Amino acid sequence: MSPITRAPDTARAARRALHALGLWCALLPAAMAQGASCSAAASWPLWEQFVQRFMQADGRVIDHSTAQLHSTSEGQSYAMFFALVANDRTRFDKLWNWSIANLAGGDIGARLPAWQWGRKADASWGVVDANPASDANLWFAYALAEAGRAWREPRYTAQAQTLLAQVAIEEVADLPGLGPTLLPAASGFALRSPERRTWRLNPSYLPVPLLRAFERIDGQGPWKAVGISFRRMLEGTTPKGFAADWVAYEVPEGALRGTFARDPEKGDTGSYDAIRTYLWAGMTPTGDALAPVLRRRLGGMAEALRAAPMPPEKVQTTTGQREGQGPVGFSAALLPYLRTLGATAALKAQQERVRTQLLEPPPGGQPLYYDQVLGLFGTGWMDQRYQFLPSGRLQLRWEKACPQRSATTAP
Repeated sequence: MSPITRAPDTARAARRALHALGLWCALLPAAMAQGASCSAAASWPLWEQFVQRFMQADGRVIDHSTAQLHSTSEGQSYAMFFALVANDRTRFDKLWNWSIANLAGGDIGARLPAWQWGRKADASWGVVDANPASDANLWFAYALAEAGRAWREPRYTAQAQTLLAQVAIEEVADLPGLGPTLLPAASGFALRSPERRTWRLNPSYLPVPLLRAFERIDGQGPWKAVGISFRRMLEGTTPKGFAADWVAYEVPEGALRGTFARDPEKGDTGSYDAIRTYLWAGMTPTGDALAPVLRRRLGGMAEALRAAPMPPEKVQTTTGQREGQGPVGFSAALLPYLRTLGATAALKAQQERVRTQLLEPPPGGQPLYYDQVLGLFGTGWMDQRYQFLPSGRLQLRWEKACPQRSATTAP
């Protein structure tokens, strides 16, 4: 990886000032603003840093902090979303082509992408865990659907529909008394004992804006019902206003409905998975039917930041007990959440931390992979590089700056 050259303080300050005023295109000649600058990738320094640190030339995203130097379907799908936000179609295609070839066996119509690829126990390279992760598959489908619209590419649209249909078949289950529910993967999360059936679920796997898009794209699919079960999961697992990493839904043998409980493996801890639940909640349009539920059920983190300057690394969701200090990525993930709740003081504190530790890190203080992913999501939304409309459609800043290149202006 080549080192990142930091711009002089004066130039960086000027860029921030121009960005805040929204004058990027206004400062360019009209021909450039409507021509080369619109067709080329949009300027997004944090995305370029991510590419230099974590993405190979062939489109593989690597988490260097893992022993297996692994790539995950989650990482590939997130990066595709960021490439779309950056109007970076060349890298979008590389990311997707690598994912098809290495995670889906070369045929996205035949199988869902494997979750994990990397160095295996015998030192060879390949799929380490073939189980498909549903959150990644939803992000793949969403990025493809929105890329198909924004870049007018029917192939992406068709692939998104293919993925959604497979997810509906393989990763959505009709749970007794709960209805159609998104499972974390195609297998391994439905348990059975002589006394009960148990399903392990992950609240962070289903961003509401993506759900709204899928309701529109696949009107005959299970997505509206999945939203209802998601609401019930939030209401049943957040007694102190905190999201858990994992939860369980237990149905006694012979019963027609069940109850939510602590996850049998992870307990009631909310940490590195759960931080995304607050992130997605903050990005959900305030007029969405689930927005007041999200604000009501996830208020614990805002309360925690009134008592401490930094978000906790771990929370016990049944008691509200907090421990440790979360990394800078947690602060970045909470920016949309705090902005939506109007928690001004906490928002300013987290923004300053993100600025000094993520956007302008000191020498030798480069952020880790997950921190930078959360930073791209959180700061990209705060900077209005993208927003989610009530329909689930993605509103992209570069589309607004280049209206003649937009596929549509309808919401």
